[in-house]
Amino acid sequence: MIKTVHMAVYDTFSDWEVGHATAHINRELWHREPGTWQVKTVGVSADPVTSMGGMRILPDVVLADLQPADSAMLILPGLATEFDPASPITAFAAKARELLAAGVPVAAICGATFGLARAGLLDDRPHTSNDPGYLAASGYSGGAHYVPEPAVTDGDLITATGTKPVEFAREIFARLDIYEPEVLAAWYKLYGNNDPAGFYELFEYEQRRAAAGR
Repeated sequence: MIKTVHMAVYDTFSDWEVGHATAHINRELWHREPGTWQVKTVGVSADPVTSMGGMRILPDVVLADLQPADSAMLILPGLATEFDPASPITAFAAKARELLAAGVPVAAICGATFGLARAGLLDDRPHTSNDPGYLAASGYSGGAHYVPEPAVTDGDLITATGTKPVEFAREIFARLDIYEPEVLAAWYKLYGNNDPAGFYELFEYEQRRAAAGR
C-alpha cells in the first residue's frame, strides 16, 4: 500500500527548506520498503502557487479535501507571510490540529512554526523554531517549552529552524521509519556532516541489498 506524505504549498513557501525531505521520500534507493512512499502537494485552493524560489506549482490536493486517513504526514514549509493573520499558514495550522488529534504526524519548519504557535499548538509541548523571540511575537504561551536545537520531535509533531533543512529531514525520516537506523545514520553523515564515509556506507548498503535480491 502506498503511503502519502502531504506537503503544503502556498505563495512564497520556502522551497529549500523541504527539498531534502521530499526528494528522499520520493527516492526509493535506500528505503526500508521500496515502492511504499510518495509526496503530494496541498494548497488552500486548486490555484497555482509560486515558491520563494520562483517555482510555479499546481497543488495535487485542496486542503479542505485532505482527510487524516489519507495522510501519513503533513509537512509545512516556511513562508514570507507568517505574520499576516490572513496568511495561508493559518488555515494549515487548523488542519494540523485536526491531523494531530487523529494521530497523524505534522512537521513544521521556520515560518510554519510561527503559524502553529499562533494557533496554540506549541503551548504545551517541546518545540523549536528560528529563535525564542521570533515565536514570542506570535503571542503564544509556550516559551517555557522552547528547546534550542535545530530540530525537535515531540510525539507526532516535528519543529525545526529554517536554517537546518537536513536535520528537519532526518527527523521526518525517523518519524516515518523510512530508513533502517544505520542507513539513516549514513544518510546524515553524508548530507548533514559532508562526510564522504556516508556515501560509501550507503553504497555498501545498496550492494548488500542488490545481492539479496531486494
